[in-house]
Amino acid sequence: MNLPNSITMTRIIMIPLFLWMLSPHFPWQGTAGVQEIAASILFVLASITDGLDGYLARKYGQITTMGMLLDPLADKIMVTSALIALVAYNPDVVKVWIAVVIIGREFLISGLRSIASSEGFTITASELGKLKTVVQIVSVVSVILAHRWDHWTIGVLVVPVRWYAIAAVYFTVLVSTISAIDYFVGFWKKIDHASKDRRRAAVLSRGKSVRLT
Repeated sequence: MNLPNSITMTRIIMIPLFLWMLSPHFPWQGTAGVQEIAASILFVLASITDGLDGYLARKYGQITTMGMLLDPLADKIMVTSALIALVAYNPDVVKVWIAVVIIGREFLISGLRSIASSEGFTITASELGKLKTVVQIVSVVSVILAHRWDHWTIGVLVVPVRWYAIAAVYFTVLVSTISAIDYFVGFWKKIDHASKDRRRAAVLSRGKSVRLT
């Protein structure tokens, strides 16, 4: 197993550890915010590996079929697990419908990618998709921290942690929805173009067949 795939596997292993940290079985709950800080750090590390494995695979020419399968799978499991866990962990901030919208978006994009691959073309991640990833990381971490802290007081500065968490979550929903629409429009244009190319090829093929006879 090459280095990028090993990093992807590490991310998958981090997921159950992350869920354990957010569960009632975590032994250091309520101890100076250890649970929230530890879970936040682990999620950020897992998110960093999401970009690192792909970067190393492209840089060193180590793109493999296994990596192409594991990387998006690990991403979907990580996002889905985090959102479902947060619905139980901080239900006042992450509502069920919010989790459904964001998770549904992930499955929609996966389905469109599968169809695009079967049609012989790919759709690269847009800037909106990259923004969605960053905002999603911020929202997950802020929701975890808001489980313990309503605000931080740093000298004369007051940081409204809970307000930031709510704002980040709803902004994630907005960006996820817009990026899904953007992705669908790009997919539709390409699949429509591919269909026209097939019809044109079929007409040309029939024309050649007629001339030959």
